[in-house]
Amino acid sequence: MSNKVIQAIYADDDVLLAAVKKVKAAHHHIEEIYTPFPVHGLDKAMGLAPTRIAIASFLYGCVGLTVAILMMNFIMIEDWPQDIGGKPSFSFLSNMPAFVPIMFELTVFFAAHLMVITFYLRSKLWPFKKAENPDVRTTDDHFLMEVSLSGNEEELTSFLQETGAVEVKISEKH
Repeated sequence: MSNKVIQAIYADDDVLLAAVKKVKAAHHHIEEIYTPFPVHGLDKAMGLAPTRIAIASFLYGCVGLTVAILMMNFIMIEDWPQDIGGKPSFSFLSNMPAFVPIMFELTVFFAAHLMVITFYLRSKLWPFKKAENPDVRTTDDHFLMEVSLSGNEEELTSFLQETGAVEVKISEKH
């Protein structure tokens, strides 16, 4: 099985968005789209599923809140109870108002940091990773759509040129 793709380069984001809708309507498989900036509505036009990072963020925040509660209970109540201002630390609930800022900060800390780590792992971005950008113009002012080939090179090339592509080329996908 060949890993050939056809790369169509567009000069305008509106033309790209219309082309994506036409390609999806013609039942061709879009491998990837490279853009220099986020294009509003492109994910919906490609038929991508909604992100679940908000669910992960909520779960990471719950982990942070749990760590904060357990840490404050252990440090201030069980391990080293102190009599601060004549108020002894006998229970967590009686001292909880003093712990609210710490619980909030650790909730935000865990949610933010674990979300970033999750994003990098999910996107397969790690230090020293080789860039996968097939054309350097997509970092400046052009848009590139990769469509998988299945023996229909001439037909697909003419179809993509009809959608407004300024350049169409065939290459191997690594």
